[in-house]
Amino acid sequence: MQVVRKLLFPFSLIYGLIIYLRNRCFDWGIFSSKAFTVKTICVGNLSVGGTGKTPMIEWLVASLQHTYDIAILSRGYKRKSKGFLLSTDTITVEDMGDEPYQLKNKFPEVAVAVDADRRNGITLLQEKTNPDVILLDDAFQHRKVQPGFSILLTAFENLYVDDWYLPTGNLRDAKGEAKRANIIVVTKCPVDLSIKEKETIRNKIRPKENQQVLFGHLAYNKQLKGNEIYLDELLGTQVTLVTGIANPEPLITFLKEEGLVFEHLKFSDHHYFTDQEVAQLKQKECILTTEKDYVRLKSKVDNLHFIEVSHSFNTKDKALFQKELDNFMKLS
Repeated sequence: MQVVRKLLFPFSLIYGLIIYLRNRCFDWGIFSSKAFTVKTICVGNLSVGGTGKTPMIEWLVASLQHTYDIAILSRGYKRKSKGFLLSTDTITVEDMGDEPYQLKNKFPEVAVAVDADRRNGITLLQEKTNPDVILLDDAFQHRKVQPGFSILLTAFENLYVDDWYLPTGNLRDAKGEAKRANIIVVTKCPVDLSIKEKETIRNKIRPKENQQVLFGHLAYNKQLKGNEIYLDELLGTQVTLVTGIANPEPLITFLKEEGLVFEHLKFSDHHYFTDQEVAQLKQKECILTTEKDYVRLKSKVDNLHFIEVSHSFNTKDKALFQKELDNFMKLS
């Protein structure tokens, strides 16, 4: 696969040129970018998948929900519905898409909507729910909307500064567009990342004077959900790990460090399981999966557990992050 991607290098140059021209058209006012009166916080990345956008939206909700009325707007990738859709108690994962459905399940008091047209989605969310702030999931490259505050995510093992354009690399937007972010979060860092390593990464990113570069790691909840047991209770059990996410490697590493022995069935990101695949899974003794996959499997497979994941920061970075959010929310 890597050989094929290298052979496609000329196409990545064309893609990079198209992205450059598109961004300049927004910068020069040829394409319009609309700002809204409601506060908007954008979460996104420059690459395709695997940086932890949904856990970051969850972190923001947990940080803001006790003070502000929050709404979430997502595209609803691979959903079977069209246009604007506001979540209800009876809506299905197929209607919403797995990640918005997951967010609504976790935060039932938060309005969650999907719309590929972000301008239309924001306008309708304002009319229908009148929130204090709208969280824009995976919207950094959607420049038709000018967010009030932007959070750019980049994974420790694949920093955007070391990447290249699709299809040779994983970049879907230009590296220089990082200048639009208020905060750059390096996600999925080792827990023991040293001060020297952090400084090396900061020097590679070269943030602007007004930008914060923060470092977070993934925290896995050892109390499994679905069927409420602890992870160590699965030791000695024939476990099948089922993943349909962009990058399952951090989870695999964590489970191995915990001493779990398992087979791994890997599917593509946002995969909807066929009847044949569900029949195969029903034959397994114990299935462990991600929260995103769980919402697509929970009504189809028994003996199913999922492991929650969240972003975690050291005390200093968490305080800086919260201060930046508070300052933005207090702006008139």
